Amino acid sequence: MGSEAVAQTRYVRVSPTKARLVVDQIRGLGVDKAIELLTFSKKRVARTIKTTLGSAIANAENNLGLDVDTLYIQRAFVDEGSKMKRFRPRARGRACRILKRTSHITIAVGPRD
Repeated sequence: MGSEAVAQTRYVRVSPTKARLVVDQIRGLGVDKAIELLTFSKKRVARTIKTTLGSAIANAENNLGLDVDTLYIQRAFVDEGSKMKRFRPRARGRACRILKRTSHITIAVGPRD
């Protein structure tokens, strides 16, 4: 893990479980193949993950001077962010708690050795 460029998107309004389904598909792929997979994915969160990946690629190119053609996804993971707590009315005067979950998406790209 010598030279890697990292990009992070925080407080994305999607459940971490749903985001992990997409991130697990691109982990370890070359960046061109990963962008292609995210472009044609039907999942809504794929657009946000694609933006984060684009940011990581730009960081590698501009900050570290790496060649874009040799990059692959070294690390990609989704952490749980804070939860918004909301309440819904229920029968007989009760209330039910609703958790609106958020995610932190982190992607690190680097050259293949």
